[in-house]
Amino acid sequence: MDTKSLLKKVRKIEIKTRRLSDHVFGGEYHSTFKGRGMTFSEVRAYQFGDDVRSIDWNVTARYNEPFVKVFEEERELTMMLLVDISESTAFGTRETFKKDIITEMAATLAFSATKNNDKIGLMLFSDQIELYIPPKKGRMHVLRIIRELIEFKPSHKTTNLTKAFRYLIDMMKKKAIVFVMSDFLTDEYEHTLKILGQKHDVTGIRIYDEREEELPNLGMVQMKDAETGKAMWVNTSSGSTRKAYTKHYRDRVDYFHRAFKLSGSGYLSTRVDQNYVIKLLGYFKSR
Repeated sequence: MDTKSLLKKVRKIEIKTRRLSDHVFGGEYHSTFKGRGMTFSEVRAYQFGDDVRSIDWNVTARYNEPFVKVFEEERELTMMLLVDISESTAFGTRETFKKDIITEMAATLAFSATKNNDKIGLMLFSDQIELYIPPKKGRMHVLRIIRELIEFKPSHKTTNLTKAFRYLIDMMKKKAIVFVMSDFLTDEYEHTLKILGQKHDVTGIRIYDEREEELPNLGMVQMKDAETGKAMWVNTSSGSTRKAYTKHYRDRVDYFHRAFKLSGSGYLSTRVDQNYVIKLLGYFKSR
């Protein structure tokens, strides 16, 4: 993609997702994810109904009338976006690929965090850590994140969630809001996710395509695994074959639900042709 086309695409995503974050998610994000605590702001004269435990006795003695301490929420937080860029996210049977929805959702979340003056970081992963951008503030930083989400070409095709979780556990020493965005067509990450969930506020966002849920009856079809590159002929007319395919898919989805639930983390799923805005809002409100 040439520079002009890239900038045009970045700008298009910024306009759409920034509008969503400003008018839809700003307040929900703020109320869902709290700051680290309360910091002292000022003192003011005591008013009827104030908690007597907040009286500043030194100032009260000095002025011979009651004053109370006023505290503000320490709002600044860090958001980390963990984004799966393995080959399976490039799948889509409609006009939109899974990676396109991932990019839009990540941008919306990033602008929501920026609106609250929080830091945002990005980690792109396959079965390796492909790119790590440390958390920073500001619109230009978010635009860099969007550019990477659009343009970055991974060097590996398969997925390893455990390696991504371990890397973040080692990198992030302070508690962060972590959004893991993937199709989660893998397993064996439950144990590491539990460790990550004990340290950070984690949410898994599963993005999927309707054609992944079941195999259509199309006769003999050559199918290729996007991540391994392995190709084989499959008789999609066979009921047992279609049943086995559906079971394999459902097992991955059930594992995703179970792993995030047992780790104490949040999770949601959205199909590429569904309104992810409604899904995110519903998730924020349920928190």
